[in-house]
Parts: sequence; C-alpha cells; structure tokens
Amino acid sequence: MTCRRPLVALHATAALVVAVSLFATLRTGVQERPVALAFGVLIAVGELTLPHARPRPGGGTAVGGSGLRDTAPLGAAGSLSYALLGEHAGQASHHGVAQVVSVVVAASLLGSVPHLARGQGPVLDHLVRRVLAVGFAAVCFQPLYHLGVFDRWSGPAYALLVLALLVLTVLCDAVVAAALAHSRTCWPFAPLLRDELRSVPGIGSAVCATGAVMALAVAVVGLWALPVFSVPLLLTQYSLRRYAAVRATYRQTIASLARATEIAGYTPAGHARRVAALSQAVGRDLGLTEPELTVLEYAALMHDIGQLSLVDPVPAGATADLPVAEQRRIALLGGAVVRQTGASAQVATVVERQADPYPEQPVAARIVRVVNAYEEKARDAGPGGPLTALEELRLGTGGEYAPEVVEALARVLWNERGGA
Repeated sequence: MTCRRPLVALHATAALVVAVSLFATLRTGVQERPVALAFGVLIAVGELTLPHARPRPGGGTAVGGSGLRDTAPLGAAGSLSYALLGEHAGQASHHGVAQVVSVVVAASLLGSVPHLARGQGPVLDHLVRRVLAVGFAAVCFQPLYHLGVFDRWSGPAYALLVLALLVLTVLCDAVVAAALAHSRTCWPFAPLLRDELRSVPGIGSAVCATGAVMALAVAVVGLWALPVFSVPLLLTQYSLRRYAAVRATYRQTIASLARATEIAGYTPAGHARRVAALSQAVGRDLGLTEPELTVLEYAALMHDIGQLSLVDPVPAGATADLPVAEQRRIALLGGAVVRQTGASAQVATVVERQADPYPEQPVAARIVRVVNAYEEKARDAGPGGPLTALEELRLGTGGEYAPEVVEALARVLWNERGGA
C-alpha cells in the first residue's frame, strides 16, 4: 500500500542516523562524560515515568501521547536541551551531533526496559520521532555553534535563537508524527497534522521553554540546573499519567453502559463496539479532529441505549428498518439516558439526533446513522452482506443517509480489504 511508504522511509532514516551516530561516538569516545551521564539519567527518568497506550472501548488504543510533547515531557526537554547545549559552567562543550543522538537513544532505551519487561513498551515510532527530532535540533545547532556562527548573538537574542530552533524542532516532529500515523492507519494526513499542531501550544510550549532554559542555565551554573528545572516537568508528567488513567476509566465506564443493551438481549453481542470502531474510521476519513472523534466514539457506543425503554425488543436490535417516528422516539430516550450518565451534552445530542433528517444532523450523528444501518444490513444479508448493505445505503442517499458519509464508509471498507 502506498500509504506505508513514509513509514519505511522514516524508520530507515532513523536507523541510519542511529547507526552513524553510534559508530562515530565509539570511534572518537564520549566527550565530557559527566555532562553526558547527567543528561542521560535525566532522559532515562523521563522515559521511566511516561504513560503508555491503554485499550479503548471502541477499538484501538488511547495513548497518553508518544513523542516530544505528550508522553515524556521531561525526557523530551532533556533531549532537546542536550542537543542545544553549547557551554557547561562557562566552558565550551565539545560533544557533537553524533554524541547527542547516541546519548539520547541509549538513555531512552534504558528508561524503556521496565515497560518492555511488563509488555508496555513504547512503539518503535516513539523512538523514531525522538531520534529524528533530536537529530534535527543538533544538526541545526551544534556545527554552527562550534564554528562560532552564534558568537555575535548574546543575551536575549541568543535565548530567542534557542527558542526558535526548539519551535522548528517541535513543528518538524509534528510532521513526522502525522506521517507515521498516516502510514500506520492510512487515515488522511491533513487532519492528523492538524491535531498534532493543535497540541503544540499546550505541553509543547512547556517542553520548548524548559529545554531552552535548561540549556542556558547549564551553560552558566553547570549541572545543578538540571534538577532545579526538572521538577516542574516531572510534576506535569505525573499529572499526565493521572489524566490518562482517568480517561481510560471513563472510557471503560462508557463501554460498560453500552453493553447493557447486549446483556439485556436487545442488541447482538459486539454490535456497539463494531459501530464505534467503524464510525471512528469514517470520521477519520472525513477529517474530524481528535475531540470530535472522541464525541463520535462515545455516541456510537451508546447509540442503542434508548432500546432499554422498549417493552418488546426490536428483532436483532435492528432499528434501521423501523418507522421514522419510532426511530426518533428511541433516539430521544437514548439521549435522555446519556445525559443522566454524566456524559457531555455533545454526546447526548448526537444520540438524540441520529434519526433526524440528515441535512439537519451534526456530522457525528450522520456517521452513526450510516454505520449503524450498514452494520445491521450487512449482518442480515448473508455472504454478500457488506456489498449488498452498501448498495442499499447508496440507494438511500436521496433523503435518508448523507451521501458523503456513505462514500467515506465505502472508502474505509475498501481500504480495510486491502484495496488501497
């Protein structure tokens, strides 16, 4: 598949950078070993405390992030600070690009050992992003610094220069992250890049600022600056872990509520999970953002919860063939239940409006309606169910189903079957 090509290229580039860096470092030896050890320990501690991927109810994983900004802000800031370190306690440093990459890779791998032992290790993409980002920052800074190009920069101007290099590095990392995600999933590149860029002003700004301050402080006062400036990011990293745990618990609660219709015999087993997973894939194809995809996931999981109010269950839970008035009644009852669960008003609105005429529906409600109908029709149509169901949906685009959603569903199904 053509969308896999960036993955191969980025992994090959990162592997080449690491191999060349290790070879050069082993050949020349480690310069300023106490400094290299101090930064290595800092990066390893950052990796030790990072949160990892957790299962999502709708399929896939919920990741506390993976890369410069999300999962390991302490390790990211330490890596970038070492890449932009020109002096140590007033003395010029002599480490170069190769040593920066080697120390960062070794420390990242060392910090990942406990997670790997528990089967929670970061994916390879995490290290690829770290290597490419740190390598980019080091290549932009180290050779020019040692050649004296930055000598005429001093005081605030030098600090702004360091910050500018860090911002460029984070932006490049965002492009790499989006390219890796696109290669892994074949989801559209532009929405993925947009989501990455939206995260930059948050924790990304803290990483950039801390990395810059660390490099400047170590240049003046030495390695004592590292623990001082590490504490705020370490606390932030701990908060990220707690936040990831809360989100995982909330998703599990939503998934448990969604299973109520299955346990009560109103819908087939796994129906809500299948609708949620396919809805998210369609949402990705249509360019929804991460917050919008989260609302879509929760609404898709609970789209049938209104059936619990029925005295007589709908055969096989197939609401797509019910009269429109009955569909709307079930949808409104489902929205009322969702509001009582404490879910956001956006989720409740999607559940309530999934039976409205599609021109009046929000995008998420259009997606849930189409995917739910496809899942029900494909399930009951025999061996040729998927194709038959898709044709029925296309025939209904005149007034019942949103045409753009049906075509997005067709693209997703084609890609899942290896047609891309």
